[in-house]
Amino acid sequence: MSEKKPKMKTNRAAAKRFKKTATGLVVFWAEGVRHGLSNKSRKRNRNKKKSRYMAKGDAKRVDRMIPYL
Repeated sequence: MSEKKPKMKTNRAAAKRFKKTATGLVVFWAEGVRHGLSNKSRKRNRNKKKSRYMAKGDAKRVDRMIPYL
């Protein structure tokens, strides 16, 4: 019988914050959108609603944290 490798554990904090696209890019959302919005400009708040794609170097680190997503 062959030895099975143990499964990797998903980092649950990362799983809640990041998502992978079909092409493998990592998507995340802007921080600072929860409260205290009245003292930020409308343009700043509007741009924070958009999702963003992570840089390749940072995405490698996230890929290790969320191997099965």
